[in-house]
Order: sequence, then C-alpha cells, then structure tokens
Amino acid sequence: MNTRDVLLKMALDSQERVRDLETFSKQVDDNEVKEAFQEFAEQTGLQSRRIRELLDKYENNMRNGIH
Repeated sequence: MNTRDVLLKMALDSQERVRDLETFSKQVDDNEVKEAFQEFAEQTGLQSRRIRELLDKYENNMRNGIH
C-alpha cells in the first residue's frame, strides 16, 4: 500500500468507528458507558479529522508535483 491508500483506509476506518461509537452510545442503558462512548466518539472524530487533513494535503502535493 502506498501513503495515499493507507491514509484513505485510516480515514474511512476512523469515520466508521465514530459512527459505531455514537450508535452504541445510544443503545446502552448504563450512563457511564454511554458517556464514555460519546467521549471516545469525540476523540476518534478529532483523529479522523487530522487523518483527513493529512490525506488532503498529500493529495494536493501529489497534484502539484510535490513529493
């Protein structure tokens, strides 16, 4: 896998994880678990955003011939 492929896979995986955590937080009855899942979703969302920024930067650099 090249850098773009790795970044894209990580971006998609982290977005899916955010969705899963948000869904699970709505399905559990325990408030402590619910709050933890919501916190994990937020943290994972920040990571996902950063990975997406890296992917966008990498793709822009490739388009502009910068390696």
